[in-house]
Amino acid sequence: MYEELIEAAKAARLRAYAPYSNFLVGAAVLTRSGKLFPGCNIENSSYGATICAERVALGNAYAHGERELAAIAIVADTPTLCPPCGICRQVLFELGGGHFDIVLANLRGDVRVFTPAKLLPEAFSQAFLT
Repeated sequence: MYEELIEAAKAARLRAYAPYSNFLVGAAVLTRSGKLFPGCNIENSSYGATICAERVALGNAYAHGERELAAIAIVADTPTLCPPCGICRQVLFELGGGHFDIVLANLRGDVRVFTPAKLLPEAFSQAFLT
């Protein structure tokens, strides 16, 4: 179902800048309008400035004016599926509105689909700020 999205994430993974960890991650966002936006992890020697592939892909979609997400694929070369970090889970929950698919895949062909609420139950949201 998400083959094209996973392939876009695999291609983005190869463009990662990861000279410190050598851990390449690719992501691709599919919007409800049918457009694909890739992202890859971009490391920095000041580690806190590193940007995860998921946030790069989401930022790419948002920078192009796309706000309605259908799915995101996240791909890493790991023996098991690699879920997003905590910061990315929060960003996925908020920017995706909680109503889209998060597709985890690896280079071995394993694939599993999650919802934002499954990966981040009891998420912090804008509702707490009012």
